[in-house]
Amino acid sequence: MIHDSAFVHESAYVDADVTIGAHSKIWHFVHVLSHTDIGENCVLGQNVMAGPHVSIGDGCKIQNNVALYKGVTLDRDVFCGPSCVFTNVLTPRAHIERKDEFGLTHVGRGATIGANATIVCGHDLGAYCMIAAGAVVTRDVPASTAFVLTAPF
Repeated sequence: MIHDSAFVHESAYVDADVTIGAHSKIWHFVHVLSHTDIGENCVLGQNVMAGPHVSIGDGCKIQNNVALYKGVTLDRDVFCGPSCVFTNVLTPRAHIERKDEFGLTHVGRGATIGANATIVCGHDLGAYCMIAAGAVVTRDVPASTAFVLTAPF
């Protein structure tokens, strides 16, 4: 269901069984896969991919070139900077099927993830934490923590 006040650009592709809340904006070349819920007043920038089975809370801003894979949950008011990365498997191999090993990643309310940061799956980012551009997050980040190093956390 796409709310009447939501905007979906003509080049975006929205699969069946998707919810897009009031006043949200889905921009150029976005793909929203099935069973994905997008809250109210969200913005998904150019070339974002979300889903399947992803939850995006109200007021989230997802900048260009971000992929949100199955297992990612964003609480309300989360900011994902351009080209930040969410992984979904800890030990990927091209020749081994790992879809039953997807790790869950929860991002708390008001968190900020900087451009080109990488969030390794299976970790929680606490409410209002700030992840620096280019950071690599390899463990849980407590609420209200400013992670400003670009070495693994």
